[in-house]
Amino acid sequence: MLVSRIPKGKVTTYGLLAKAAGMPKGARMVGWILNRQKFNTGLPAHRVVNRNGQLSGKMHFETPGLMAQLLINEGVPVKNDKIRNFNKYLWIPDDKIFSEK
Repeated sequence: MLVSRIPKGKVTTYGLLAKAAGMPKGARMVGWILNRQKFNTGLPAHRVVNRNGQLSGKMHFETPGLMAQLLINEGVPVKNDKIRNFNKYLWIPDDKIFSEK
């Protein structure tokens, strides 16, 4: 899964993941898929935020502050459930990632 490729200390958005998967309008679907994978502890879903850098998926974690704490532990600054200096921590997946063999 592409989410597992997000580097530690970086974040990406639902929309960028959808675009990389060939579904440029599939951001909501990415969110739904991540929510279904919430018991997959090896998946760094905490690194996926909305297009404004807000922790919009935080309610799907075990506790309300867990998503922010996981990001802070990786060196990503979070204030009021939003990534500070968002562009500095943004990872943009290559949209050709699935066409490579």
